Amino acid sequence: MNKQQELIYAKVEGTGKPMLIIHGYLGMSDNWKTLGSRYAETGYEVHLLDMRNHGRSFHSSEFHYEAMAQDVIDYATANQLENITLMGHSMGGKIAMKVAAKRPFLIEKLIIADISPRRYAPHHQDIMAALNAVDFSTNPSRAEVQKTMELYISEPSVVQFLMKNVYRVTPQQLGFRFNLAAFNESQEAIGEPLSEDEVFEKPTLFIKGENSGYIREKDSDLIKKHFPNSKIETILGAGHWLHAEKPQEYFEKTLVFLN
Repeated sequence: MNKQQELIYAKVEGTGKPMLIIHGYLGMSDNWKTLGSRYAETGYEVHLLDMRNHGRSFHSSEFHYEAMAQDVIDYATANQLENITLMGHSMGGKIAMKVAAKRPFLIEKLIIADISPRRYAPHHQDIMAALNAVDFSTNPSRAEVQKTMELYISEPSVVQFLMKNVYRVTPQQLGFRFNLAAFNESQEAIGEPLSEDEVFEKPTLFIKGENSGYIREKDSDLIKKHFPNSKIETILGAGHWLHAEKPQEYFEKTLVFLN
């Protein structure tokens, strides 16, 4: 397979300075469509990325942060992007941290949404159980897929988020866009911390949801160690999905930082 075929998929909107946005685990570029358009209106060329095994990007049994960071670097290189504003949420934030540490000369500013550089224990067990309980060989309808998931997941918003990944593989057959087999094999990989020596010294904004436990008070020293030129902002009343729950506040805080 040549390099060109291996590039991750992206939706591009607007003209101006490049901004790359990386979704979270089990997400896709579509999750950022509305905010992406708003950044494009303020003078950015916005690239909404689908990471490997997600959305419309290629599937691979190799699924870890090193490989995903390289995918982003390859994409930026192939498209001759520089002075990039790089933004990532959750898993996407971890990828963005790694890209910035590996290729600091490519990145001008870094925005990390609700994730810290530390290790996280596997905590998606309910979601993984729900996804693995769906049997597409019985040719279920969308409503039946949703019902199966609801047996395992109590939050309607999480079910709706996952249902965005259900699509028609053929006119008769539904399936998941993401590579569930790879996720089953790599549940530990998503929680991996940033390496000790990975540091990015340019301006960095960490945004946390007030009601989320992903960035804790005691993470601030670790954040400063890896990102000495960083600050942490909080969005009141928001959980882990802060950009979806409070898009206006998220947009405003990021714009202040960028300007």
